[in-house]
Amino acid sequence: EDIEAVAQALIDSGLTSREKLACIGGSNGGLLVGNLITRPLASSLFGAAVCQVPLLDMKRYNKLLAGASWMGEYGNPDTSDWKFLRNHSPYHLLRHDILGKPEMDDNGVLMEPTESTNPIWKCPKTLFTTSTRDDRVHPGHARKMVASLLEEAGKEKAPTVLYWENTEGGHGGAADNSQRAHMWALTYNFLAQALDLESS
Repeated sequence: EDIEAVAQALIDSGLTSREKLACIGGSNGGLLVGNLITRPLASSLFGAAVCQVPLLDMKRYNKLLAGASWMGEYGNPDTSDWKFLRNHSPYHLLRHDILGKPEMDDNGVLMEPTESTNPIWKCPKTLFTTSTRDDRVHPGHARKMVASLLEEAGKEKAPTVLYWENTEGGHGGAADNSQRAHMWALTYNFLAQALDLESS
């Protein structure tokens, strides 16, 4: 809500517009960006987003790579903590709340599809970046989110979703300065195009 408030204030004051405003974050910041692109208000405030090495599935994060070590911070999704975590899990917000896809109940039974909580939702132009060799946040988080956006949300709701996965690099997304420069060049080129900065 803090970032929503700041973004809204920037727009309301005339300092910028939705079409020129972007958010970017990696790792835990990727979780933040994932929430911004799926929350009803925030998703309407940003023209573009960059989601780097993100944590996006808060139901299964503790079963992937270093995720179990974060339960003290986030909570254990296999307990009653899930009720809170569910509200901050971008993958679930997208698939089940926005798109109305069936969700498993606490007993592992597939529930009925639901109506969208936000039928007018539209994903900002978004670039996801990750690393095959990330040893902290599994690249599966970004892969499955992008798959859902491309295959389930489709072009009407998610018109521009791009994905780049480096096969090296660990959690930083790049193995050396050359790869790091390449990754940031991709990022800034995406933002320049998505926000139409090249013609400004």
